[in-house]
Amino acid sequence: MDFRDLKVWQISMDLVEEIYRIAKTFPKSETYGLADQMRRAAISIPSNIAEGNGRQHPKEYVNFLHIALGSLLELITQIELSKRLGYINEDLYKNLYGQTMMINKLLRAQIRALKR
Repeated sequence: MDFRDLKVWQISMDLVEEIYRIAKTFPKSETYGLADQMRRAAISIPSNIAEGNGRQHPKEYVNFLHIALGSLLELITQIELSKRLGYINEDLYKNLYGQTMMINKLLRAQIRALKR
């Protein structure tokens, strides 16, 4: 299956777009700080899903999915901090939280399936 057909990759790409839009609204002082970290963590998720999907062995694929999961957890922390600092409002936070939880669920399911 092509990685672009994977629901987890598609939702991850939607999240990356959202993070890039949001990061533009952060204070100028965060351009190379939190905003940059969020963009890097976000793009790492679908990138690692795609790279893992291209590997020959399921064990390698699982490794890349674990990296994607780590980036997702990093991003969740950064989203939480953004809310605490007042850079994003409650509605946006809830939307991002929902997206990240869906990706989390799908990544973990894919990992379990490949480990069988």
